[in-house]
Amino acid sequence: MLIPYLVGILIDKGIMKGDMAYINKWGLILFIITIVSLILGASASYVSAHAAAGFAANLRKDMFYHMQDYSFENIDKFSSSSLVTRLTTDVTNVQTAYQILIRIAVRAPMMLIVSVIMSIIISPRLSLIFLVIAPIFVIILALIIKSAYPYFPKSFKGYDRMNQVVRENVRGIREVKTYVQEQPQIKKFEKSSGFIYKLFSTAQKIISLNALVVMAVLNIATLAICWFGAKEIVGGTLQTGQLISMFSYSNSVLFSLNILAMIATQLIISGASGRRIADVITEKPAIENPRKPLKTITNGEVVFDHVSFKYDPSDKHLALDDIDLHIKPGETIGIIGETGSSKSTLVSMIPRLYDVTAGAVRVAGHNVKSYDLKSLRDNVAMVLQKNILFSGTIKDNLKWGNENATDEQIVAAAKIAHADGFIREMPDGYDTMIEQGGNNVSGGQKQRLTIARALLKNPKILILDDSTSAVDTSTEREIRHSLAKDMPETTKIIISQRIVSIKDADRIIVMNHGKIEDIGTNDELMKRNALYSSIAKFQEENGK
Repeated sequence: MLIPYLVGILIDKGIMKGDMAYINKWGLILFIITIVSLILGASASYVSAHAAAGFAANLRKDMFYHMQDYSFENIDKFSSSSLVTRLTTDVTNVQTAYQILIRIAVRAPMMLIVSVIMSIIISPRLSLIFLVIAPIFVIILALIIKSAYPYFPKSFKGYDRMNQVVRENVRGIREVKTYVQEQPQIKKFEKSSGFIYKLFSTAQKIISLNALVVMAVLNIATLAICWFGAKEIVGGTLQTGQLISMFSYSNSVLFSLNILAMIATQLIISGASGRRIADVITEKPAIENPRKPLKTITNGEVVFDHVSFKYDPSDKHLALDDIDLHIKPGETIGIIGETGSSKSTLVSMIPRLYDVTAGAVRVAGHNVKSYDLKSLRDNVAMVLQKNILFSGTIKDNLKWGNENATDEQIVAAAKIAHADGFIREMPDGYDTMIEQGGNNVSGGQKQRLTIARALLKNPKILILDDSTSAVDTSTEREIRHSLAKDMPETTKIIISQRIVSIKDADRIIVMNHGKIEDIGTNDELMKRNALYSSIAKFQEENGK
């Protein structure tokens, strides 16, 4: 900020008087100051970029760590696509704002203040021009920013929708290809992308008025300084070099105001992103460990004590309605019912994937809310129909059940799940790489691998939620026999749409609209329960 002032002195005392010694002396000083300024500016850019990148990395880490404590209820509240957007786009916006704040937002006000002070030192009368122009400039920019602000929060919701479209398309690409839905998917994407484009383009058009205002005010200030400065030069109260310095400082003042306007705009954008990030970090997990948790589960007894549940507290509809059930340790329970009868919801109460709305669920005589979450979920192994395999070897995936499992334990679990045979036929056996999502294994193979993974936990309770739907009936029967033989003390809860999968269970629960309609053996239900017998008859006629 000293350079324009020194240039003015150089012009008045060196160039105007033809003093080359003076010119060389101050020219060297100006050159040194310029080099120092360049080094400091480059250093500030490097340090601020490094600090901002580190800030963003820490922010993403904290968000991701916090999300690991979320229950299904918390995830349902945000949606997975929105969480991804907040971890990426929103953090990037905040990172940009942070980098601006620690460098430009400090530099611009200092430039503004110093420029005004230097202008007053050079010519108090000419500096009054800034007192007239600056407030008008600030008011106009404030109106522009205020007009653009409402578009940014809306655009971030648009990012959530677009992310969801892309995520669904990539995950369901096989279905898209099978049903030749490429064009509808493209239109769907274009609609969500176009929504963001319209919002951002409108906002940017409004913000682009900043440049017009800056140019207009700059030209007006230049003309005013020329007019009044020329009069002062003629009157002998101002020198030529000082007038040139005033031009530099006027540009600096208006440049600083413009930078502050840009900072304000970025802060508005990042403010919307910051609130979305804060929502993730401050969200309290719906399910938490008790203060003094129990860590030992002695057996697989399960009791549902008049349990009711609804996903949304404000919803009048109950997903589970007054469930009263006692499952003995080591018992094999089958659960069947029409789609939407809340079979999966019922079993998700046992490992506390959701908490009951009313009543209580007890495992081994204690309320599940009194157990340490890790201990509870290690002892309640749950295999879903659409369980996910992760990138890595088959052995790595199976060790999700027990990271300390030996090779012998891994093979033993695979044999019970009848997965050992096809694993050994693969090129690298248990070291065969699994592609993302398990795309290089069949549906039935994936299900058997996830069953083996659950068995490595050596759980007290094993829940199979329609997890053999892609397995042929012969293999499924062998898996059931292996489970009964090798894990007699483990309580087994099997959800299935096929009667053949549960007919040998000790008891079968018939679910209907969130209630237990009946409980009994296969023979008892065939005689007295219309829903069960109709399902059995239909499947028998259709060869299922």
